[in-house]
Amino acid sequence: MALYLDFAAHSDVGKVRKKNDDSGYAGRYFAVVADGMGGHVGGDVASASTVLDLVHLDRSDVEDPATMLADEIQSANIILNELVDQNPKLSGMGTTVTALLLTRDRFRYAHIGDSRAYRLKDGVWEQMSRDHTFVEKLLEEGRITAEEAKVHPHRNVIMRVLGDSDASPELDLFEYPVEPGERWMLCSDGINAVVPEEETEQIMRDSATVREAADRLVERTLELGSPDNVTAVVVEVLDDAATPPSLDLSALPEDPSPDTAQLRVAADGDLEANRAILRHDMANRPHELVGAALLATESGQLAIVTQRSGERRAAALLNHKTAQEETQSVATDSELLTDEPPRKRRGWILPAILVVCVAMLASVLWLGYSWTQTRYYVGVNDGKVALFQGVSQDLGPLKLSHVDAQTQIPLDALPAFTQSGLNSGIPGDTRQEAMETLAQVLTTAKQNCDVTAPGAAPNGATTEEPAYCTEEVPQ
Repeated sequence: MALYLDFAAHSDVGKVRKKNDDSGYAGRYFAVVADGMGGHVGGDVASASTVLDLVHLDRSDVEDPATMLADEIQSANIILNELVDQNPKLSGMGTTVTALLLTRDRFRYAHIGDSRAYRLKDGVWEQMSRDHTFVEKLLEEGRITAEEAKVHPHRNVIMRVLGDSDASPELDLFEYPVEPGERWMLCSDGINAVVPEEETEQIMRDSATVREAADRLVERTLELGSPDNVTAVVVEVLDDAATPPSLDLSALPEDPSPDTAQLRVAADGDLEANRAILRHDMANRPHELVGAALLATESGQLAIVTQRSGERRAAALLNHKTAQEETQSVATDSELLTDEPPRKRRGWILPAILVVCVAMLASVLWLGYSWTQTRYYVGVNDGKVALFQGVSQDLGPLKLSHVDAQTQIPLDALPAFTQSGLNSGIPGDTRQEAMETLAQVLTTAKQNCDVTAPGAAPNGATTEEPAYCTEEVPQ
């Protein structure tokens, strides 16, 4: 009997928040919820980065399962610290993590923060997680009652999270035996802070499928007001006798593996290539990705996450390809040495192989360069916004882009978030798409322009507007 998961995930920004700081993922062998610290800049960056750094665990053949989940979460924490080093404005960001990894007949469980994990097994409903909050500590010490905890002014103060506050955060780690039919629900505190636990339990018991359970939990939270982001991931353990009832395997798209040239471009930091790598990495497995992590892979709104996570995944895939190629090469050389006595080997074979390899490398480089020239992005040239043809990264001495259209918009006339995107390069699949992005940037810059009669100030004195205030999008 081989076990795997039927799964569903649902996330919503809620009724009050402006952005979704939650991220969630569910697949056949792995599920995780991360709640970015909403009171800090970069809560969405923290949760999205962490989830995207963990999704590669969703496979049946994880090496060293007893330690892999904990090690990968610690690695994700290191990445958060690196992101803060690159962009100090993200200082103080953090995220909770609650994760399940199915390995054979065991669940590996890891948890930090105040997101929750619940289990329904053999008819018994129970909370499996412990809140790492100040109020929970007071409650465990007997200094307050459960009723006082619900209204305590510091009930949202979290004691342990991933982020730049701790280089090696302490995780709750457990291992649980697994049986077909048991259900787990992982959620951000947006659910348990609003929906009574007995109602959550009833939804989990009554729902015919995990899809129904996840959707009903989020919908009920929204009905009750939902002042915070809300995310639910529900999984059910199944054996391999049948396809999960809420999973359509035929809907999975065919996505060919990236070649070595594409992986090298992504590993060197090209944003569009990083997005493509992340999409490919998840396109060939059944899964559901929600919240800020979904924005990072599909819309590119969290460019810093997309780039860093894509670089890591491309580097890992590239190392895997290199190892495979070296193994194949050693096997081929062994066959040659075995099949032919040394005295009969031809002296021209090695030079011929080298010539062929050089020719193939030149072809790959030319194809890679040609592909880059079909892309466009909006970036910065001499301190002003410009439209570029190509990609925003260089390959050693080879420049992979050039200015297609220059504007008069100074970078410092734009909001910090827009400046960050432009410094990284905002990609477009076509020139038209990039021009539309440029038009949006120009509109944002013109918000700084005075709304007065041309050439006149309110006191009658003449004033000169910045050049971009009268600029039109170049064609």
